[in-house]
Amino acid sequence: MTTGALVLAATPIGDARDASPRLVEELVGADVVAAEDTRRLRRLTDRLGVVVGGEVVSYHEHNEASRTPELVERIAGGARVLLVTDAGMPSVSDPGYRLVAACVEQDLPVTCVPGPSAVLMALAVSGLPVDRFCFEGFLPRKPGERARALAALAAEPRTMVFFEAPHRLAATLAAMAQALGEDRPAAVCRELTKTYEEVRRGGLGELAAWAEEGVKGEITVVVSGADPAAGPAVAVEDVLPEVLERVAGGERLKDVCRELSARTGLPVKEIYAATVAAR
Repeated sequence: MTTGALVLAATPIGDARDASPRLVEELVGADVVAAEDTRRLRRLTDRLGVVVGGEVVSYHEHNEASRTPELVERIAGGARVLLVTDAGMPSVSDPGYRLVAACVEQDLPVTCVPGPSAVLMALAVSGLPVDRFCFEGFLPRKPGERARALAALAAEPRTMVFFEAPHRLAATLAAMAQALGEDRPAAVCRELTKTYEEVRRGGLGELAAWAEEGVKGEITVVVSGADPAAGPAVAVEDVLPEVLERVAGGERLKDVCRELSARTGLPVKEIYAATVAAR
C-alpha cells in the first residue's frame, strides 16, 4: 500500500505571519514541494526561517500539463508531494485542479492544509450577506465576453466574489454597474493582510468612478446578489446587440430569447418584440 499523498497547502496572501504551523511542518517534511513560483517560495521560507527538506520543482500554468503525470507517478511511488501557489489555496484560480483530478482518478490520497483565503476574507469584511455566495474568479478580458458573463449573473441572488487585476478594475466595475445596476452594493478589497490593506464599500457606479483614478495591489471584488423583488437589473436594450449578433450567426430567435430570459430575468416576449422591431 502506498504511503504517498498530495498535500494542498494554503500560503499567506500577504502577511507571512499567517503561515500555519502545519504549513511549516509540511515544507520541512515533504519529499517534493511543487511551487507555482520557486523564487516566491524561497522568499516565503526565508521569512519563516524554514529550510525545505525535499526536492523543489516548479508547477505553474505553463508546465502543469507535462509535470502532472510525473508528480502523480511520484505520489503513487510513495512520495509526499506538497503543492503551494504564490498566495492562498492551490486550485482556486491557481494551478492545482489538474493534479488533484489526476490523483483522484488513480485513487491516490489527497489532503489539504487549510489557511489564508482572499475569497473568504473579502467576504467576511465586505459587510454583504455571506449566508450564500459564489466565486466567479476572473471575468473575461474582452469587453463583449465580459458583458455576456455579467448579463448571466444579473439575476444571481447569491453574493458574488471576483478576482481582478488592478489595471482592469475600473473597466470591470463600470461593466458591472451597467449589467447589474449602479446602485448594486459592492466592496473592493485591496492588499488584504498587507500594510496598505483597504476595503472600499459603495454602489458599483460609485466604486467605478473611484477606480478611475487608478488602483494598485491585489484586488478582490465582492458584489451583492440580486434582490428578487427589485426585478431585472438588465434592460432589453442591454441584451439586444447580443440577440442580433447571435441570430445573424444562424441561431433561432426564439431559442436565443428563451436563453437570455432565463439568464437575465427579462420576459421572453419583451426580448422578442424588441428584436423584431430592431430588425
